[in-house]
Amino acid sequence: MSLALYRKYRPASFAEVMGQAHVTDPLRQALSNGRISHAYLFSGPRGCGKTSSARIMARSLNCEQGPTPDPCGECGSCVALAPNGPGSLDVIEIDAASHNGVDDARDLRERAFFAPVSSRYKVYIIDEAHMVTTAAFNALLKLVEEPPEFVKFVFATTEPENVLQTIRSRTHHYPFRLMSPKALTELLTRVAESEGIAVDSTVIPLVVRAAAGSARDGLSILDQVLASAGPDGVTREGAAALLGVTPDSLLDGIVDAFAAHDAAAVFGLLDQVMEGGHDPRRFATDVLERLRDLIVLDAVPDAGSTGLLDCPDDQLERMGRQAVAMGTAGLSRAADLFHAGLVEMRGKTTPRLLLELVCARVLLPAASADDSALLARLERLERRLDIAGAGPAPDRPTGPPPVPPSRPTRPAVTEAAGGPARTEVDAVRGDAPLPPPTQEAPPEAPAAQAWPTTAELGRTPSDPSPAPAATSARPDAHPAAAEPTPAPPSAPGSIDAAALRSAWDTVLGEVKSRKRASHALLADATVASVEGRTLVLAFQHAPLLRQFQGSVGPDVLREALQATLGVDLDLRCVLHDSLAPHDRGARPDRRPEHAPPPPAEETGFAPGDEAEPEDPDAPPPPQEPRGEDAALRLVETELGGKVMSTSGDD
Repeated sequence: MSLALYRKYRPASFAEVMGQAHVTDPLRQALSNGRISHAYLFSGPRGCGKTSSARIMARSLNCEQGPTPDPCGECGSCVALAPNGPGSLDVIEIDAASHNGVDDARDLRERAFFAPVSSRYKVYIIDEAHMVTTAAFNALLKLVEEPPEFVKFVFATTEPENVLQTIRSRTHHYPFRLMSPKALTELLTRVAESEGIAVDSTVIPLVVRAAAGSARDGLSILDQVLASAGPDGVTREGAAALLGVTPDSLLDGIVDAFAAHDAAAVFGLLDQVMEGGHDPRRFATDVLERLRDLIVLDAVPDAGSTGLLDCPDDQLERMGRQAVAMGTAGLSRAADLFHAGLVEMRGKTTPRLLLELVCARVLLPAASADDSALLARLERLERRLDIAGAGPAPDRPTGPPPVPPSRPTRPAVTEAAGGPARTEVDAVRGDAPLPPPTQEAPPEAPAAQAWPTTAELGRTPSDPSPAPAATSARPDAHPAAAEPTPAPPSAPGSIDAAALRSAWDTVLGEVKSRKRASHALLADATVASVEGRTLVLAFQHAPLLRQFQGSVGPDVLREALQATLGVDLDLRCVLHDSLAPHDRGARPDRRPEHAPPPPAEETGFAPGDEAEPEDPDAPPPPQEPRGEDAALRLVETELGGKVMSTSGDD
């Protein structure tokens, strides 16, 4: 039967106590100087070495060469008080959790006046001293204040504030601390090497994190891990499964899904966590620890090389990408939400529901009005501006506000010095000056149409064009001299077609996470242009265009644009073949000043449908009956009824 590691490797002197130099060094110096108090109070978290140090103190006091900071280990007292020794009658350990009454205090007081059997001092070690009742402390008060010269007291507690104040004032208080990860790693590595069992280098960090700074807990966990070693030693997968640690693949997946705002992936991973039998609270804790590491890595990019993070190089590289993808504000907000969620999970019977709600809040910063959500949204907007390449907006406009592209402007004739008159529309488009009035086109010449009509939308490229051959109202204009219409300059902070095309894959990814059917339909579309606050999408096939417009696709696309780029754009869908040949797949021409408005339904014809040119001399088509007239006609034609009166009189 093997001895537990925390007992086997218990320190035998102050020099062997690790991570508590702020306590052991003053105690060693006090023993060297011979300034020994009659009562000590050792406080600190569990497993940090309080009771072990109390035993070392008793060993140092009763060594034949002492009192000394370094017991010889050979005399009878040192052998009896060794970590695995039989003990001594002059060193009495009392568990105050079960001996905390007045009667126990009176019995101790009566026995304390008997001289030690064979040692220099009689040492009372009272563990869990905060469990002693007030009445029992009052019974001990006089003894602790003025004990016999051969009696020493050492109180050990995790809650020094619960020790009677009059007792604390009569002791030398030494606060112990949790071990640092570095010191605990050195201790566990040395113990693992002493045991002669092969341990993966990534296992020790798992044990250190599970120990949470407690040396005793770390040795106990390492003992359990070493006991499960196979022929190849201890592997990371086996240790993670044994300790209940969330696998790195799940942590990487949930963080990547948060960064991509992929709700489907997030809830799919949560379902995988539950199906794998993981504790929701432990999973939330592990995610919070990963977010903490990402925050540190975001603030200190070289945290791995400086020792702030103890992770393999490949994991550090992966975490670096995750930190950049989530952003500083996003990481901080997610950590706050998971911390609050862990508080809510305490004592709850539905931790999975709370975990899912926390993840939903992380995915929806726009649903919250707090400062962290606002910072996350601003950070996303900054990324969108970086994509668009737009500079910061000026503090105050220096000129009149720009006219929206869709609003027609009245042509104002201006006369340049020594040159012909031009209109504002021509100035914006960059056309040549208008010819003299004597060279105007004849009245019967048809006006130019740069905007696609319903017939043009339904015509394939191979069909003959029924439109007039003239492409300009000026007879002297040559077709070869026609140039694409330049796009007006974008306002600061806006997004243009080029920037939207560069981020189109990100937008489609957000659409896919919301509605896969809409994502499939958008695979047939390309970004044609952005006109003011209107996005023009060019579809290759009319049936897909009609199906997209008849579904929730436009709403889903607008939500995706708002979520990924922070822009709210209207949507207009056209067929790809309706664009000008030189501008196909890019920005269509703007509508001329006097061109007729576009038809109400641009997608009434599919490619290949027959389209007849409109006859300008043809009479207008008869208007279809509406409302009550349509109902009456339906009664006459379908039901064979006869309308007798429509006046409503009897």
